[in-house]
Amino acid sequence: MKRTHSLLSASLLGLLLAIGGLSGANAAGPAPVQFTPPPESAMPKGEFGKSVKLGEQIFLHTGTLAGQFVGNSLNCASCHLDAGRRPNSSPLWAAYISYPAYRSKNGHVNTFAERMQGCFRFSMNGKAPPLGDPVLVALESYAYWLSTGAPVGGPVAGRGYPKLSAPALTPSYARGSEVFAQHCALCHGPDGQGQSSGGKVVFPPLWGARSFNWGAGMHSIQNAANFIKANMPLGLGGSLTDQQAWDVATFMDSHERPQDPRFTGSVEATRLKYHDSKYSMYGRTVNGHVLGSE
Repeated sequence: MKRTHSLLSASLLGLLLAIGGLSGANAAGPAPVQFTPPPESAMPKGEFGKSVKLGEQIFLHTGTLAGQFVGNSLNCASCHLDAGRRPNSSPLWAAYISYPAYRSKNGHVNTFAERMQGCFRFSMNGKAPPLGDPVLVALESYAYWLSTGAPVGGPVAGRGYPKLSAPALTPSYARGSEVFAQHCALCHGPDGQGQSSGGKVVFPPLWGARSFNWGAGMHSIQNAANFIKANMPLGLGGSLTDQQAWDVATFMDSHERPQDPRFTGSVEATRLKYHDSKYSMYGRTVNGHVLGSE
């Protein structure tokens, strides 16, 4: 009888452990699905194909083909590498399947089109194309086609940027300056203003009047560090240490850039309302200058 009781207890314990294990698996969620967007050769024909192709070209040459909505020297592909295809550089196909979604940045559920409007307003330092504008429709068409076959409603590998752990050392402007000189200045120039060839931007400016404004996501040191670690230097993503990524992101985001279009009239009030984060340098003093005051 005693042995029977022990066996029942062991069985019950095994069942509880099994249930616990299943619960743990459910809590962790399904594993991210790998996805590869269709090749260029599979781009559709006809009127829809024309819109997809136009969207691709706008993505690559934004200032040339959508200049009425662009206020700097960047292209969409400056941050979303390989024409929005590359995993871990906020690929366009992963963004498309992630909306509608709530964004704390503007406090409501955004459609994909509204999310792209935000890119024009902040990252491109311009103005948002109206809903239904041919520019926006073409970019939506390109994103839709790139996401052909991508899973909707579950995690997908390569979305956004891989998130770095907190740095071992407090990020340093001085160390970041050294990393920039050694690994970044060759392409982006010692002054961070990028390079052009034949009137077209080859390497984007990282700060200053021709770069993204203070409202762009890349002005966050955390976002910039995540992107840099995964993708920079170009073609050598992953070669910098985590600390180097944090340091050089701090250096890049400690320079002046165009004003946040949500500016309230006061740097202090704007920081309090939109930049109250340890990852934002807006409103902080660097080398005797209050960032955001120009």
